[in-house]
Amino acid sequence: MTMSQESAETVGLQALGWLAGNEDLLPVFLGATGASEADVRSGASDPAFLGGLLDFLMMDDAWVMSFCDSISMPYDRLMQARHSLPGGEQVNWT
Repeated sequence: MTMSQESAETVGLQALGWLAGNEDLLPVFLGATGASEADVRSGASDPAFLGGLLDFLMMDDAWVMSFCDSISMPYDRLMQARHSLPGGEQVNWT
């Protein structure tokens, strides 16, 4: 199933809000990416930043499940959203 970029950005913004409210995980994200809190705020309007945020969340199944459960979203929709944002295109090696 293909998701529009607008819908994918909405998922990214939901993930950003969830991450901002997660006192344990936000510092991990900032440390892993080198982003500042100001970068996170400005990244809300950048589809590529939101894609990177989804990449980060998908590094751990527990994070995916926690976020998706918090908004009652099927787990596979996170990957669909990622594929619809810049840099998330599926690679075809053939």
